[in-house]
Amino acid sequence: MKLLIVDDEELTRTGLISSIDWDSLGITEILQADDGVNGLEMARLYKPEIILCDVRMPRMTGIAMLERLEKFLPDSIPIFMSGYSDKEYLKAAIKLKAVNYIEKPLHPEEVRAAIFEAETLYKQKLRSHRGEAIHSQEIATRLAQQLTLPPSGSTRIADLCLELEQPELLEPGMNFTSVIVKLNESVEASGIFLEDLLTDISRFLEHYHLKCLFVEKRVQYLVHHIYGTNALSPATLSAVGSYISRQYDSCGKYLIAAGNTVTDISRVYQSYASAVILLQNCFFFPEKTFLTENIITQLPSKGPVPDSLQSPENTFSNYLLAGEEEHCFQFLEELFRYYSCNHTFIPNQIRDLYYQLFNALSASRKKNQIGSELHEKQDLIMDTLNNAFTYEDLHKALKEKAAQYFEDAKNSQPENSTIFMIKDYISRNYMNDTLSVKDISGHVYLSTSYVCTFFKNETGQTLNQYLTEYRMEKAKQLLSDPRYKISEISSKVGYTDGNYFGKSFKKYSGFSPSEYREKMS
Repeated sequence: MKLLIVDDEELTRTGLISSIDWDSLGITEILQADDGVNGLEMARLYKPEIILCDVRMPRMTGIAMLERLEKFLPDSIPIFMSGYSDKEYLKAAIKLKAVNYIEKPLHPEEVRAAIFEAETLYKQKLRSHRGEAIHSQEIATRLAQQLTLPPSGSTRIADLCLELEQPELLEPGMNFTSVIVKLNESVEASGIFLEDLLTDISRFLEHYHLKCLFVEKRVQYLVHHIYGTNALSPATLSAVGSYISRQYDSCGKYLIAAGNTVTDISRVYQSYASAVILLQNCFFFPEKTFLTENIITQLPSKGPVPDSLQSPENTFSNYLLAGEEEHCFQFLEELFRYYSCNHTFIPNQIRDLYYQLFNALSASRKKNQIGSELHEKQDLIMDTLNNAFTYEDLHKALKEKAAQYFEDAKNSQPENSTIFMIKDYISRNYMNDTLSVKDISGHVYLSTSYVCTFFKNETGQTLNQYLTEYRMEKAKQLLSDPRYKISEISSKVGYTDGNYFGKSFKKYSGFSPSEYREKMS
């Protein structure tokens, strides 16, 4: 703690400082002032927790100084010292809640006892404030959560406002705007300190005479109900949105949507619901977009779907099968131009479309017998679709897969049809822990011994080596995504025994699964 000694006698100040072991009392910094005016200025600058103050001083008495200081440092603990046994001063000191009143000449032990008592009282005050703040925050969070639910006939919202000691929230002229931030990962995984971030946002909003109720929903959605007596103008909303965006910049990918401004707390759900709808539209915009209804209304119309995009999966498939790389990517660019920044579709419609496009890519590989280390698999396609934070992410993934297809088509030698069928069967069944050489040989209608010999002669690997390698490469892919637990990955790649999976992975890669994940992060 910091201690401020205010006394017009320099000898008293230096004598006090030198006669007591302040470190043992937890005093890490000692400040000095020679009268009440300078003492007040030092207190403003350094905010000491304890003030040891003379009563009678030139220019401003200790009593007058502490009366002013109480307005901006209400929790600091004053200790008075004086050479006069003046009852009026003593009464004033008691009124200012001085922890002690020490008479001069000062005795070190008496000062030590007074400082110790002041520290104890200050810590009690902090604990009390912290408890009040936590309780108040819990009520505010419950209220913010209640405002995200359709209104009911109960008086729950009014009760929470009164419990929060903010009856002004119930005033008819109060304006509310719900702003939702969607993170690409959970708050915990993003590494942000929500309490600090929300404090900064609240301080910024004060400049516009606005306040905020906050609640975290479903791990990655952060809801801010911003309110004030004045409605947010487009310019103010833009400024607020820009500031909130900057606060979340360190969180990786995010999207922000602001709902319509409503008047009256009973209608906040309408603002929240409109923000939810806009947040869906955010999918079609670049990451870190702050979207408002005003921005949507100013967007030019995209018009009907052009003829060239009427049957996109067939067009895409035809270009792939014919090996027309240039036309294929021209088509993909046209597709992206049409659907990006588009508010007339919902994300699931586009995910359905891209599911068909990814499937067309897989079917083309199979039809043209273009092998790859990792064949496309339905569950991996679904992972790609679900993991795409924005439409741009989804489209980028498809472009990369298409580029890999044409690259593999140029470099691959025509593969024996039986080998291709074996590899394709493994790509569709590697997650089954019971998959065996017998299953594989049965699929291609050959004996087990012949399949093993044939596969080794054609590829230079045994079937079991290829299967293990395939599973390990899939595991590497999944380990790069922190959302999957290692135990989940083990079962996803065909291992029911997690320990055996860990040993196999280390033997293959040189790292344990957790070491590999850390290396990749």
